[in-house]
Amino acid sequence: MTDKNNIRNFAIIAHIDHGKSTLADRFLEITSTVSKDKIKEQFLDQNPISRERGITIKLAPVRMKYSLNGRDYELNLIDTPGHIDFSYEVSRTLAACDGAILLIDATQGIQAQTVAHLKAAQKQNLFIIPAINKIDLDTAKTEDVIRDLDEMFGFKREEIYLVSAKTGKNVEELLKGVIEKVPSPKGDLEKPLRALVFDAQFDEHRGVIIFVRIFDGKLRKNEKIEFFQSNVKVDASDVGYFSPFLIPKEDLSCGEIGYIVTGIKNIRETRIGDTITQEGFKETTTPLAGYQMPKPMVFFGVYPKSSDEYVHLREALNKLSLNDASLSVSSEYSAFLGSGFRVGFLGLLHAEIVKERLKQEEGIDPLLTMPRVLYKEENEQMFEPYMDLTIYTPSEYVGGVMNVAQNRKGNLKNLSYHKDSAILEYEMPYSMFIRGLSSEIKTVSSGFASLDYELIGYKAANLVKMDILVNGNPIDVLSELVYSDELNYVAREKTEKLKELLDRQQFRQIIQAAVDSHILARTEIPPYRKDVLAKMSGGDRTRKDKLLEAQKKGKSKMINIAKIDISQKALLSMLEGK
Repeated sequence: MTDKNNIRNFAIIAHIDHGKSTLADRFLEITSTVSKDKIKEQFLDQNPISRERGITIKLAPVRMKYSLNGRDYELNLIDTPGHIDFSYEVSRTLAACDGAILLIDATQGIQAQTVAHLKAAQKQNLFIIPAINKIDLDTAKTEDVIRDLDEMFGFKREEIYLVSAKTGKNVEELLKGVIEKVPSPKGDLEKPLRALVFDAQFDEHRGVIIFVRIFDGKLRKNEKIEFFQSNVKVDASDVGYFSPFLIPKEDLSCGEIGYIVTGIKNIRETRIGDTITQEGFKETTTPLAGYQMPKPMVFFGVYPKSSDEYVHLREALNKLSLNDASLSVSSEYSAFLGSGFRVGFLGLLHAEIVKERLKQEEGIDPLLTMPRVLYKEENEQMFEPYMDLTIYTPSEYVGGVMNVAQNRKGNLKNLSYHKDSAILEYEMPYSMFIRGLSSEIKTVSSGFASLDYELIGYKAANLVKMDILVNGNPIDVLSELVYSDELNYVAREKTEKLKELLDRQQFRQIIQAAVDSHILARTEIPPYRKDVLAKMSGGDRTRKDKLLEAQKKGKSKMINIAKIDISQKALLSMLEGK
């Protein structure tokens, strides 16, 4: 059993691409957790899409051992994501830790997620160790970043570690700083078990494996445990720790981070943020302060590109949802696309990653409809989710950023300057994210601005449902909720775009945008014109007029009976906004 005074539980928090995973790699090397000849970049990112994109999308715990001044220490590190879609992963990590390394890129300086993650860590009362990474690069602005850390957060020069995760410079000194500065875990070994569930994964042979931090007591292999929220009782058939793979041991005790094999077949019975204890102690034990699993806020219709792929897609989505409890899946039907699913995601990157996993792991490439946020309707009034948006940008781009935010219905709450940079805080509809807010901010700031947000609730919105019709037939997957003051513009844009994309037919195609029965915009695609008079070498005018009138009636009949056929390519272009 490890003395909890020799345990350090810590995380690395940072803005995306500031070097978290590379720093974790160096720690693994220094502690000989993984030999240098076996380690590869982003070792903790076992997910192939994480490795391909160079970003962490899933928290990853690992136990390391290190000796300092004659004492053996157990270091539990949890590598965390930096992208705003996965901020909830960071909050779960921090709840299981006692300290955190705040890592800042010397070439980019403080960014939006730097500020957001620091605030989250401070809320958990974690000890913060500031470190500046990439000091070896020619473009490093190390002195400027040191000054900003002092001005914005009060970190003094002597507190800040200057490292290069890539070359390993000063990384071992940073690791020693974790041992010396991060407090050992609190808790009482003699009390009944209290463990926080901070993550879970599904194994088809062993059932749900929960990731836990033990706050009080001790758990032995094969003891029966009970979940506070779900009331589920199971045997802990196996327990152990991460190195970073699962290493079994006989018990987990106060202060440790590890895993428990439950045998549960439904991952939703093991709620993230729940507390577990031994069976029989639930009534006399106080649960730990957990956290709510985030609700999916962006929804797509997900459809197979051919009907014979439907069962395969259903099974693939169910499989993915076993290891991603934040994914919600329900059935839906489209008159144009047939049977499919309504899938909820945490954000656009989350949706993109799931689609990529379906393609790489399951060999299926589904069609995704237009994204929609989670609206509410009460007494015929629409309500939409709002966010507190933080934009961090170099000062020279403030004007352009403010113009974009204002055009996106943003309400400026605060603007503060820090030498060469500025932080803008807005209240804004969350739907702006799925309408390209991030890319537009990046464009006006030459790629230097960064964003972070926090959902704050719902506000009334003046939204109406706009339908797109072809020859009077509504195209269900192209209908959307539109702000009243943007209706005419959006209607013209959608109808003209569909006109460009649809194939010409033997009959006229009338494209309309409408709200209820009111037509907002109209355009049409003329039919291929057959020359019915081509074989007439003569004849009077009456005969020609009869032929032309017959052709006109025939085309009118075709409009009424023709099946509206929109190609997959045209539909995909409309849905993806290309």
